Amino acid sequence: MLRVLGALLAAAVITLVLFFLMQSLISSGDGALSDPPRGSVLDFVRVKQQEQVQEKQRKPERPPEPEQPPPDMPQPQMDSQVDNEAANSFSFSADVGADAGLSGGLGLDSSDGEYLPIVKVQAVYPRRALQRGIEGYVVVEFIVTKQGTVRAPRVIEAQPQDIFDQAALDAVLKFKYKPRVIDGEAVEVQGVQNRITFEMSG
Repeated sequence: MLRVLGALLAAAVITLVLFFLMQSLISSGDGALSDPPRGSVLDFVRVKQQEQVQEKQRKPERPPEPEQPPPDMPQPQMDSQVDNEAANSFSFSADVGADAGLSGGLGLDSSDGEYLPIVKVQAVYPRRALQRGIEGYVVVEFIVTKQGTVRAPRVIEAQPQDIFDQAALDAVLKFKYKPRVIDGEAVEVQGVQNRITFEMSG
């Protein structure tokens, strides 16, 4: 019985001691939350180093110089001279004839609004025919477009055959015309014919 009373008394004493200890801690800690913090707060900010950007200027490479300059293009002329080796001292001419329509009338003899030739390029005399002394002619038929250009040329007569055909077609494709105008609008002209003569002299 005495042991029980002693244990209860000791427990009561320990409880009171702990109570007062907690009370003292609470009273001493009231100002800790309300008082402003003492001292200074330092903020550390990391400054990024300035990056140096290297700019590369890309320049296009200069193309290499050609070993030989390009040959000069021959100028169209009515009468041309060629070198002695190619032509064997011959001179030649590739005459461009007048245009003829389907009715057979000349395109130059026309009223207002009729198509008119503006540029006619001389045909190049084929080297093979020049070396062999071959002469001839080609009649080419083509269409004059609304823009005044030549479209769909074809050989309808050639003497001799297959000698001057390509040279005549190449020349005709470079022709320029004032287009035919009907009721204020440009129209195509079909069946225009042109005779190109290849002759040598001398």
